[in-house]
This record gives sequence, C-alpha cells and structure tokens, in this order.
Amino acid sequence: MNKTSLLELLAAVQSGTLTPAAATERLASLPFEDLGHARIDHHRTLRTGLPEVIYAQGKSPEQTTEIFTRMAATGTDVLATRADAPTAQMVLAALPAAIYHPQGRAITLRQSTPSEPQGHIAVLTAGTSDQLIAEEAAITAELFNTKVTRLYDIGVAGIHRLLAVREQLTQANAVIVCAGMEGALPSVVGGLVGVPVIAVPTSVGYGASFDGAAALLGMLNSCSPNVTVVKIDNGVGAAYTAVLIARAAATRS
Repeated sequence: MNKTSLLELLAAVQSGTLTPAAATERLASLPFEDLGHARIDHHRTLRTGLPEVIYAQGKSPEQTTEIFTRMAATGTDVLATRADAPTAQMVLAALPAAIYHPQGRAITLRQSTPSEPQGHIAVLTAGTSDQLIAEEAAITAELFNTKVTRLYDIGVAGIHRLLAVREQLTQANAVIVCAGMEGALPSVVGGLVGVPVIAVPTSVGYGASFDGAAALLGMLNSCSPNVTVVKIDNGVGAAYTAVLIARAAATRS
C-alpha cells in the first residue's frame, strides 16, 4: 500500500463508503505480513517511496508466487527479480496481468495509475554480454516510473561508440554503467558527465576476471569522483539508487 492508496482508504472511511471494520481488515497486514516462509514489508513504500522487491532466486516457484500475489493484493506495483521460466509461468497463471521479461529475468505487475515519468536515467553496457544485468536495472527503473535510455555495447575497446552517444548521456539525471572484464567503462563515463554514475561490475570475462571481482576492484579504484559502485551483478540495487537520485533531481527542476 502506497501513500496515495492509504489516503484513499482513509477518505473512504471518512465519507462512509467504507466501514471502519473493513478498513481495519485491509490494514491488518501492515506493517508486515507473515507467510511463514517470508515476512512481506508492506510499509516499505510508505517509508522509502518504493516497494519491496522479491528476490526469486533460491525461492521455490510456489513461494515466489505466494509473495507476489499477496503483495499484488495491496494494490502496489510488484517486481520479482532473478526469476526463471517455471517461476514466471506460475506467477502469470495466478496473475495474468503480470509480465515476464526473460531478457532481465524479471516479473513485473503495474497497478498504479500511469503518470509522467519522474526523472531520467541512462543504462549503459560495455558489451552485449552485460545486457542481462543492464535489463534488470532498466526494467526495475521503468516499473518505478522513471524514464530510461538504453545505450548498449559501447565499451572502451571502441571508444568512438561511447563518444557518439555523449549528448544522450548529458540528458540523464543519473547513469548506470554495467561492465565486466576490467570494468573500465564507468571511469570514462564519469569523466564525461556531471551526474552520479553508478557502476555495476558484472561476472562477465575470462579467467582473470574472477567472476566480476576484477571489475569490482577496478571500479572501486576509479579516479572519477562521481562514480560509486554496487555489488557484482546487482542491477536492481543500482536501479533503486538511480531512481531515488533521478526523482530528487526532477523535483528540484
């Protein structure tokens, strides 16, 4: 339940269209709902402005589906990440309005009223192999009502590809850069833009990349002071932070 739906609930009680008993029943799951295998944080939207995200990896399809449907029952937008095809099939059977995005391994359900996007972020990848993580970030940001510009396969091995999209980069309130190998792209992007750059090391690369550890260390040692780093393959974490930055920037403008 978000702030708008909570206000609508209170207004319904005030107008007499909803009884206090019925409102109490709807509020009974706040601030969290205990399913036995999970405790759903229904108050997170009220506290942070963004809903809880379901991390499907490691959960059974049945567990993810139950969490997803219980969150959907509150009227909020719902996002599950790292979801495989069997999990998506079960969720969509329970909630046909949900959408599975195999390119980002995400399941989304939009229930909020469409409105003008708040803020603008750019999502970049060094190579095509980084798109899985980049799409997780882009899908997350779009569900959270932020405009997203995708700029893929523009790594430093062909620097002209990055320079060709420099104008598009300057229009964003925040930039997410996903890169594996040596993780050099965020530092270069940081030197081209005057907004926060969120670097996402990916587990892409040959043996010495150590499943993203080499990219992570390279990004942590960036000489560009506007670059900050999230965990390896953490597209959703990068998107969550970028959305908050973009919203704040949009509010100020």
